[in-house]
Amino acid sequence: MTRRLAEVARKVGVSEATVSRVLNGRSGVSASTRTAVLTALDVMGYERPTQLRGERARLVGLVLPELQNPIFPALAEIMGNALAQQGFTPVLCTRTAGGVSEAEYVELLLQQHVSGVVFAGGLYAQADAVHTHYHRLVERKIPTVLLNAAVEHLGLPQVSCDDVVAVEQAVSHLNSLGHERIGLVLGPPDHVPSQRKLTTFQACVASLGLTASANLVEHGMFSIEGGHAATARLFARGVTAVLCASDLLALGAVRAARRQGLSVPSQFSVVGYDDSFLMNCTDPPLTTTRQPIEAMGRAAVELLVKQINGGSVTAEELLFAPELVVRGSTGRALVTSAT
Repeated sequence: MTRRLAEVARKVGVSEATVSRVLNGRSGVSASTRTAVLTALDVMGYERPTQLRGERARLVGLVLPELQNPIFPALAEIMGNALAQQGFTPVLCTRTAGGVSEAEYVELLLQQHVSGVVFAGGLYAQADAVHTHYHRLVERKIPTVLLNAAVEHLGLPQVSCDDVVAVEQAVSHLNSLGHERIGLVLGPPDHVPSQRKLTTFQACVASLGLTASANLVEHGMFSIEGGHAATARLFARGVTAVLCASDLLALGAVRAARRQGLSVPSQFSVVGYDDSFLMNCTDPPLTTTRQPIEAMGRAAVELLVKQINGGSVTAEELLFAPELVVRGSTGRALVTSAT
């Protein structure tokens, strides 16, 4: 106990006596100091005294699927800064293969009495995944926000990039360059944003009178390797351009084209999705759909803090408009492909 008092006191910059007063619920401590002591206790992994366990710590879980995709660390930085401005401490939780699962992170966060949780790229977007831990957060009335499209009936607010607008912009751009056989590379079949992109893609190519065929669509994991494998399967089907559901998939598509002996963009065009860090520095610079992650991240934090402060937030989806950023990976089709 003495060691705990000393460590927390050093962390906060107060006396051990002040920490003791907070832990024992005594008066004579300012609200800000009391909050700082309890937050330090949570961050350092110490259990709160029984009489204080019902209170929420000023901790917010940021649950991400990975950090290899540059879009996720960028989101974490944006939301972390926004939370700090509101007096909250972000706790970054990143899933790894064979490591802590998303559901296990939720349990750990609940044990730390977090004020709320923001998920990005989580299992909520996969129709075939287990969603029990989200229902647990709803039952416990823990403020929660999801970034990008989710399965139905979770009852949680969402902040999303508009997949419909994104695909419409990309297909229109490729068609304006003379591409008639456009391939589509998506995430797993049960991935909700990918399903939205597929539905819109099919409608777009049909309305433009382009080749609409199921064999022009491939699914894969969100990685460079996944994009390479999926695009390689499309070459035999005569595609002259490919639209990818992430920048990593698009980089894989560029690699596949080069392995095929094709030059990008003079012989094959590639469009990505996200406009993550350094996509303007790739070879060639990637044409991609920019998610407005600054605005989306701050909106997610605003929705979360409003819930934490007792405000009412409806379980609906807030859509943000994307922007097509045209760079060097798209060019005119060499010839008009046969349908």
